[in-house]
Amino acid sequence: MKIVVGISGGVDSSVAAYLLKQKGHEVIGLFMVNWEEKDGTCTAEEDFEDVKRVCNKIGIPYFSVNYAKEYYDRVFTYFLDEYKKGRTPNPDVLCNREVKFGPFLEQAKKLGADFIATGHYAKKIEKDGKFYLAKADDLNKDQSYFLNQLSQEQLASVIFPLENIEKPEVRKIANELELSNANKKDSTGICFIGERNFRNFLKEFLPAQPGDIVDTTGRIVGRHEGLMYYTLGQRRGLNIGGMKGGNGERWFVLNKDLENNILLVSQGEDDLLFSDGLFATDFNWIPEKPEIKGFDCLAKFRYRQPDQKVHVTILGEREIKVDFVEKQRAITPGQFVVLYDENGICYGGGIIDKSYKK
Repeated sequence: MKIVVGISGGVDSSVAAYLLKQKGHEVIGLFMVNWEEKDGTCTAEEDFEDVKRVCNKIGIPYFSVNYAKEYYDRVFTYFLDEYKKGRTPNPDVLCNREVKFGPFLEQAKKLGADFIATGHYAKKIEKDGKFYLAKADDLNKDQSYFLNQLSQEQLASVIFPLENIEKPEVRKIANELELSNANKKDSTGICFIGERNFRNFLKEFLPAQPGDIVDTTGRIVGRHEGLMYYTLGQRRGLNIGGMKGGNGERWFVLNKDLENNILLVSQGEDDLLFSDGLFATDFNWIPEKPEIKGFDCLAKFRYRQPDQKVHVTILGEREIKVDFVEKQRAITPGQFVVLYDENGICYGGGIIDKSYKK
């Protein structure tokens, strides 16, 4: 089979490409440029050099494609819109759906590919003509959370070579092959921000509107630099720790009042951040919406969070209500809630709209 691998310059996609070639497939590496910088902050050029070295080492052809416009239009504008609304988006989920499994898949088909492959730690299961997303064997690295928006067509077209391999084994293979990126550290954070200061980056695109920081009694306790720079539950960077009249405990962000441009905070009362459930919209069902109206399952409200027991009520075609078995802290609008069964099969995911208390 001809398989086009989305190769990033990292060790995971490099080993994924190698494993496919070892199985006798015709493998092509495709490097995606999704963000461009004039000041050299973006690591695309450095990453592409790694791609060249790796592909030459394992003996596969490679190409580079520029999807910066598609990324800006489909992902980054959404990212900015969510911050304008006072929410905290997860652009990596949208990047997978809109770019890595969008224009990338289209380009692979133009190259005559039977499948695309990525270095994601996730598993695809086919049953009765339907495709299911599941957790990888390496639960510590599992990335199914970020793939919760994939469609049946996208899942049908992808292979995850690392689905049953643990990360230490991937590093071992890369070192045995003497790949130049064998010990390259994993990328973290939002891809287009990289290592730079998040607030400085956001200021380039959204005008900051400073305002008052107010506690639960209505007292002004400080000034914020702009609501978009803060997220629920945040403890650092508030710059109000040493004020008089406090109880000595740490302050944290409780809520945002967009209408009045006020950042609501509390001191030492963590229970105020806990909620009993949430409402989510734009839910993507994998492979399809269940016929039953309600069911028990497991959920994640952020990446790397342990699974939480919940009861789900289906409200509409793409709207759900999620009741928590145990109260959850700092449920954040704009993030994704992702549902799983007890075997790690992913039901899909949706955008958290709001949380609620009983």
